[in-house]
Amino acid sequence: MTEQTGLMDKRDGGGRPDSAVVRDALGVGVAVGLSGFAFGVTSAGSGLTLLQTCALSLLVFTGASQFALVGALAAGGNPLTAAAGAFFLGVRNAFYGLRLSQLLALPRAVRPFAAQWVIDETTAVALAQPTRRGARIGFAVTGLSLYVLWNLTTLLGALGAEAIGDTDAWGLDAAGPAVFLALLAPMLTTAVERTVAGVAVVLGLGLLPVLPAGVPVLVAALAAPAVLWAEGRRKGAGHEDGPGEDR
Repeated sequence: MTEQTGLMDKRDGGGRPDSAVVRDALGVGVAVGLSGFAFGVTSAGSGLTLLQTCALSLLVFTGASQFALVGALAAGGNPLTAAAGAFFLGVRNAFYGLRLSQLLALPRAVRPFAAQWVIDETTAVALAQPTRRGARIGFAVTGLSLYVLWNLTTLLGALGAEAIGDTDAWGLDAAGPAVFLALLAPMLTTAVERTVAGVAVVLGLGLLPVLPAGVPVLVAALAAPAVLWAEGRRKGAGHEDGPGEDR
């Protein structure tokens, strides 16, 4: 009972001022939302129509998956392979949702709508708050500002694609991955996480010249289970050696 009371006190009292949470959330929402322009340009340059481009941002709304999809299509990849790569990148949001459902404890009627905003940025801002109230404010403000701005800049980018011309020459196709890496890097706090990221990069870049577009992303996803399996074996061997040394 004491532990439960302590948890509620931590989540519902003694947090940061609401204005500070809103400021941080808006900073993330605006900074990342502007990269929707790069997605709109890249998507239009890969051959998608204005409607298709805007639909991706409105319905999918997960930047890394969107860039992976249009990037694979632009490289001549099979649409099914491109969609599969984007899907597996988006699966991580389901795991975010499991964590956020406990932290935010939103009413059931709100959860289906909130699920649309469960992405890297909203998760990072919500988890950074010491109280449930702060987490809810951070999640809502980040989600709303990012969703509105991302979709608006996607539309502007798609409309301006013809005026810009060759998107590869401007390097706009790298804006989305760059933003994603900038957000991901500070979250890699353990050796295992850094190893997973390193192996994924090696697999993705190493297989890029030899496999069809979109497939290297799928193969790179195997980095996580492979590293976790190796780490489990290492720890298991350590436990087995321990008693032997005592004897």
